[in-house]
Amino acid sequence: MKAVKIILGIIITLTIAFLATGLIFKEVKYTTEVTINKPIKEVFSLFNDSSKINNWIPELKTIEGIDVKPEKTGSTYKVIFKNKSGEEILLKEKVLAYVPNEKVTLRFNSDTMLKTDDYIFSFVDGNTTIKNNSSCVGNSYLLNCLFPFYKGTLKKIDQGYLNNFKSFIEKT
Repeated sequence: MKAVKIILGIIITLTIAFLATGLIFKEVKYTTEVTINKPIKEVFSLFNDSSKINNWIPELKTIEGIDVKPEKTGSTYKVIFKNKSGEEILLKEKVLAYVPNEKVTLRFNSDTMLKTDDYIFSFVDGNTTIKNNSSCVGNSYLLNCLFPFYKGTLKKIDQGYLNNFKSFIEKT
């Protein structure tokens, strides 16, 4: 009986600790960065060429304009990813900011989360640096409890995409 009480106490303590993460961490933030040996104009142009995105984001199945604005800011897109198990994931992407050769801010909305990627482009000593400040918020309290545990995975995925982009553009 004493062992059952101890096990039950441990389970309750872990459950409370897990549920407390959703109160403490309202959103997950992280930064990724890559430096590319190409001019900023070329990097920015290729980074924003939707016909080439599959070269560095292999999971991207389709990207389709819903409401495309000439100045790009405010444009919305339907984006479909295919995960490793073959399941399709639908996202709605909105361009929050678009400043040529300086900045692109994208907001992705899915069934599980709201993610914002703020890409900042800079050019120093013949190299272009892309810095991405990301933030993720779950669409439910339980997801907000989980996201802090997946911060490293989310960062690794985004860093992988930037590294893929670097490899792609430096080959062209």
